[in-house]
Amino acid sequence: MLSPNIKRYIHRIIPFGLIWLTFGIVNSLLVWGLLGLGPYSSKGNPYDFGGNFFVTAVLSLVSGLLIGAMEVLYLSKLFRKKSFRVKIIYKPIIYQVIINLFLLISAAINIAVDLKSGVFSKQVWDNVWAYYISNALLGSTVYAALVIIVSLFYAEVSESLGPGVLANFFKGKYHTPVEEERIYMFLDMKSSTTIAENLGHVRYFEMLREYYADISGSIIKYSGEIYQYVGDEVIVSWTLKKGLQNNNCIQCFFAMKEALEKQARKYNDRFGVLPGFKAGFHVGKVTTGEIGVIKKDIMFTGDVLNTTARIQGLCNTYKVDILISDDLRKKIFPDKQWQIKSMGENALRGRDEKIDLFTILPCKN
Repeated sequence: MLSPNIKRYIHRIIPFGLIWLTFGIVNSLLVWGLLGLGPYSSKGNPYDFGGNFFVTAVLSLVSGLLIGAMEVLYLSKLFRKKSFRVKIIYKPIIYQVIINLFLLISAAINIAVDLKSGVFSKQVWDNVWAYYISNALLGSTVYAALVIIVSLFYAEVSESLGPGVLANFFKGKYHTPVEEERIYMFLDMKSSTTIAENLGHVRYFEMLREYYADISGSIIKYSGEIYQYVGDEVIVSWTLKKGLQNNNCIQCFFAMKEALEKQARKYNDRFGVLPGFKAGFHVGKVTTGEIGVIKKDIMFTGDVLNTTARIQGLCNTYKVDILISDDLRKKIFPDKQWQIKSMGENALRGRDEKIDLFTILPCKN
């Protein structure tokens, strides 16, 4: 079974292939409209629509997947801290240089084969240069640049909205509100006000950005979905199936703690403090749907969100880092890695019924 990380990579790469495939099909149809009734070249060869359509489609799909893999696995990480404007300007240039080098090598090899000559012969490179200054290459370059910009724009917007959100908008998944059962985690940084006062607003924001980046890997690994960032608080949700599978929701909490502890030296050197957090968990039904006119978003509504926020707020009262509701405790599976301790019944603000709360402690080896 593929890990959530691998699945996420695949889901991010596939749109590149589909965008390039779409542009390739459109390009084939345009060429067919221009050349379908006449010869394809000065040699008078007839235009073979079927053959060219198939080759163009395959090459476009493969090129898109390769560009997508390069973007997701390398360049997106290299440009992670750069602005959207810098990304959308410099990334296409890098990809265009790579594509042109590929075309250069391919042209040299093809011409060398046709002329039955060495790749480095003067005759071969005279023909390569003629190809490079031709209108055909100029058209291919402009076409490739356009497709690159469109695919990168889609990727950046999709990442800004969150995994799957843009795709759900296109599919209309939540155009009509639906009811579903989800697990929620409200995660809040400890002593954030004091830290912000000591660091100042700018350095605190820099630390917050590092903090969110360092815990995001664990959220991805354990199939979580970031619903909202609210200052120093992040709301993470799971579908019931994904959250309970291997106790992903609880595993995520402890994995985030471990991820921050591994970065302790970085935080202490740069900011003089290692941020910690506390979290509240609950499970229940929510109504999910698109909302907004000027700015569309996918919104969850239901008592489960308010209850989870109240549970998280009691972490300080009980001096624990994690509190879960009895509803969630009954659904998660026993695990030898930790022990569950009852904190008793609690009357949450805004709720008539009392709720049993539990904390989770890692077992000592």
